[in-house]
Amino acid sequence: MTPQQVSLVQSSFESIKPIADTAASLFYERLFAVAPEYRRLFNGNMARQGRMLMNMIGTTVGGLSHPETIIPAVKDLGRRHANYGVAESDYQVVGGALLWTLERGLGVAFTTEVKEAWSIAYGLLAAVMQQGAREGAAAQPQRIAA
Repeated sequence: MTPQQVSLVQSSFESIKPIADTAASLFYERLFAVAPEYRRLFNGNMARQGRMLMNMIGTTVGGLSHPETIIPAVKDLGRRHANYGVAESDYQVVGGALLWTLERGLGVAFTTEVKEAWSIAYGLLAAVMQQGAREGAAAQPQRIAA
């Protein structure tokens, strides 16, 4: 990512923070509308889940200026998500729901440049999470069929 793209993601997320609860609700509503089968992955309190989501996004967005500081945590997040049953193909659906949510939350401030910056940021973070999931799977002991 270019420094300008990092800045666009970080500054636009600052505009989302005041409506974080609403943004999280919008995100999950959209996610479940386009992929109702994902509901099974969420058994707890969705308001709490939304706060965790927004905190995680805030942390990763804040670390985009120094990606080496967030890569280990993002990889670990990918490993945990794989254990919950998240597949690599699910990342595209989630990314779409995120961009849709940002568009609603930012309104006219969700310019072509902001959308592109978020798309790139999400793509990079998703790739790191997927790498973490693959590394986690490779580290699992292999079962021998009887």
